[in-house]
Amino acid sequence: MGVKHAVITSVNRDELRDRGAEIWHQTVVKVKEVSPETTIETLIPDVKASWDALETMISAGQEVVSHNMETVQELYRKVRPQARYERSLEQISRTKAYGKRTKSGIMVGLGETKDQVYKIMDDLVAHGCDVFTI
Repeated sequence: MGVKHAVITSVNRDELRDRGAEIWHQTVVKVKEVSPETTIETLIPDVKASWDALETMISAGQEVVSHNMETVQELYRKVRPQARYERSLEQISRTKAYGKRTKSGIMVGLGETKDQVYKIMDDLVAHGCDVFTI
C-alpha cells in the first residue's frame, strides 16, 4: 500500500488478564513483516500498572509509543475515573526507559488553567515524553 507511517490504536482491554498485550505485540510484528518500511506508532491504553503487559506491548518494534494523559492532574478523576495520573506518568517513564520514542497528548477546554497545562507539560518532560500534543 505504500504506507509510510501507521498509528495503531484500540479500545481498552481491561477484561483481559494481559490487557491485550499479546495482540498488540502480534499486530506490530505482522505489520513490520508485511511492510518493513512502514514506521509504526502505537497509541496504547493504561495498563493499570501491569508492567509485564507494557513490556509486551512495546517490545514489538514500533518506533513511537503513545499514551495520552488526556487532561491535567486536577481533572483526572473526573475525565479518566479508571486511570491514575501518576500511573500514566510512570507508564511513559517505563516506555522511555525501554528505549522508545514517547508521545502523549491532552484535550483542552475542560476547565483547566494555563498553569495546570504548563504543569502537565513539565511532568511529561520530567518523565521522558518526547512529543506532546494538545
